[in-house]
Amino acid sequence: MESIWDRANLQLRDLAVYQPGKPIEETARELGCEPSEIIKLASNENPLGPSPKAIKGMYDAIENAHLYPDGGAFYLRNAIAKKLNVTPDHIILGNGSNEIIELLAHAFLERGDVIVTSEHAFVAYKIIARVFGAETIEAPSRDYGHDLDAMLGAITDRTGLIFIANPNNPTGTLLSADAIERFMAWLPPQVLVVFDEAYYEFVDEMPDTLRYMRDGRNVVTLRTFSKIHGLASLRIGYGIARPELIEVMHKTRQPFNVNGVGQVGALAALADEEHQRETKELTDRGRAFFEKEFATIKLPFVPSAANFVLVNVGDGLAVFRALLQRKVIVRAMKGYNLPEWVRITIGTMDQNRKCVEALRRVLGS
Repeated sequence: MESIWDRANLQLRDLAVYQPGKPIEETARELGCEPSEIIKLASNENPLGPSPKAIKGMYDAIENAHLYPDGGAFYLRNAIAKKLNVTPDHIILGNGSNEIIELLAHAFLERGDVIVTSEHAFVAYKIIARVFGAETIEAPSRDYGHDLDAMLGAITDRTGLIFIANPNNPTGTLLSADAIERFMAWLPPQVLVVFDEAYYEFVDEMPDTLRYMRDGRNVVTLRTFSKIHGLASLRIGYGIARPELIEVMHKTRQPFNVNGVGQVGALAALADEEHQRETKELTDRGRAFFEKEFATIKLPFVPSAANFVLVNVGDGLAVFRALLQRKVIVRAMKGYNLPEWVRITIGTMDQNRKCVEALRRVLGS
């Protein structure tokens, strides 16, 4: 009998699917313990959870779960636009910012095109490119971050999209405004560049990529409600670009791609600046704690601008497995060509201390 793979699109045969952080429930089942005993520091989630105002809004919205959501997300798009001082036609919402990456591929990638990204950058870019039959050029990294000169040098007439994650996941590195300005000055105007800013709220002095959009450049900036807002389960992200570019992307979007309960939760979360400040303060304290502890243990790490730290533990997969046995979930980085490293999300201070204690015991043994 003919294999169904003989009929499937050729590029899917060897496609490596995205591997998320190990779930709490799965780990608890394997260890025979309660989920509450597990510390998950693997997926860059907000340890404080959602804004209480968002939780209340979502509870109220459940009563209307039988109705289709507002396909245009009028109130949420307007609130985001007001916060960014743009008009709503500069905003597109997605089922997480990952969906917007896919919308960009639908709109601007054809089989045989090429995307340019950085070594050690978010793996979703090349996965989605592969789905659409496009190739990926990963420019060599510089100090675990983006080498923008190398990325410029990788551009050809086949380049469809360039992806720049800032801060970068999983390394936490941050590009300066000056570096981005030099990059944009040399970037061919027809090339579309995507700035993935999922962690921008954690940065004290974030480069302003929206200025290039205001100048009419082919730039899309991606942001999300999954990180500082603590709404990862709802899958809500958004893109910011000039209206003509947004109009093209809307042509590729499903009519009800952002659920109604999520829209209400995101709207409340956006307005709860106190919860965002509390999350950032906790993250700043936790990051300083981890980096101090890693220095004490003499573990190399990459200084981070996000809510996680990349640390060299010698054998990332072995340490990941050993920490699992101590009920701590981190993220091994072998899939990012960083086999010696793990990425640790910043949690509550109690979770951070327990993680370091477990790590000390694992490395000591």
